[in-house]
Amino acid sequence: MGGKRVLVAMSGGVDSSVAALLLKQKGYELTGIFMKVSDENDRTTVTGPSCYSPGGKDIEDLKRVAEMLGIKVVIVDLSQQYNKVVLDYFRQEYLRGRTPNPCIVCNRYLKFGLLIEKAIADGLNFDFFATGHYVNVLYDSAHKRYRLKKGRDKEKDQSYFLFLLTQSQLSKSIFPLGNYIKTEVREIARRYHLPVSDKEESQDFVLGKKDIVFGNKIEEGRVVDKEGNTLGKHKGIIYYTIGQRKGFGIGAGKPLYVVKIDATNNKIVLGEKADLYRKQAVVTDVHFTGVKVLTDVLRCKVKIRYKHPAADAVVYPEKDGRVKITFEKPQWAITPGQAAVCYRKDVLLGGGFIEKVL
Repeated sequence: MGGKRVLVAMSGGVDSSVAALLLKQKGYELTGIFMKVSDENDRTTVTGPSCYSPGGKDIEDLKRVAEMLGIKVVIVDLSQQYNKVVLDYFRQEYLRGRTPNPCIVCNRYLKFGLLIEKAIADGLNFDFFATGHYVNVLYDSAHKRYRLKKGRDKEKDQSYFLFLLTQSQLSKSIFPLGNYIKTEVREIARRYHLPVSDKEESQDFVLGKKDIVFGNKIEEGRVVDKEGNTLGKHKGIIYYTIGQRKGFGIGAGKPLYVVKIDATNNKIVLGEKADLYRKQAVVTDVHFTGVKVLTDVLRCKVKIRYKHPAADAVVYPEKDGRVKITFEKPQWAITPGQAAVCYRKDVLLGGGFIEKVL
């Protein structure tokens, strides 16, 4: 694989530490890089995707691992950019009554974008960029395109969070953990006595107090049924998502779920579980790795959230660049703001963000 110099994103957790170890064993010349997005000891704010492990000592752990592996580590402060790119998106989506996925945006624009650009601007020389994601990258010679493939560990596979990566980003990416499962990664860490071998699982996106993040933009409003009858009061639409069952303080004698968030009128609409099954959705901000623009009808499997089992669907391109997804069977709680990601077997084809449910 060409060049031997690799910049490896390290968070102080077991996954990125083992990723660095495996690369070191293969003879790569490594430089570690830590993306700082906030004060890791301040739990009242939002900390970043894959940048926070419980305990508040990520950088300390990272330095211990780096010293053990004999590699240099640089710390890049992207807190201002993180606030502008990721947190602004996070706030705007919730205030629109949608449920955002900040990890996807952070990966595309910060971790695989601004972080690399900053490293180059600071004079770091490297041929490839590596992370501890459980995913694989392959080159499709027939279409002359790079594609993402699910990691071997189907429970940990993180391809869903990386569907926005560009051809340029994929061509320079290495994912050392793609063919490992989590238990094997833990065992490798223990076998080589890495000081983070038993560290708690890193968390992709950790939110402290929403009232601090949103300030005075939180407004109480009405909780209504499908006919518009008032059932009670909600504490702010940012605290709710489609399919949510608890947190209403309403005794209805039967389970009720959030079936709609009406941001315009500041209302939460409740209904029964059956009301949440839908077959169609419009998806925007579409990005496909196999083709530059989707022009033909695509039959594939689609995930509508990270832990959702991909379901058979047909994807129809629309004139305005959006796509319409029609599932073979109704899916539960299709949620505006979440990503709809398309797969054929284990290969990621592309995806976009759910704009509305039909």
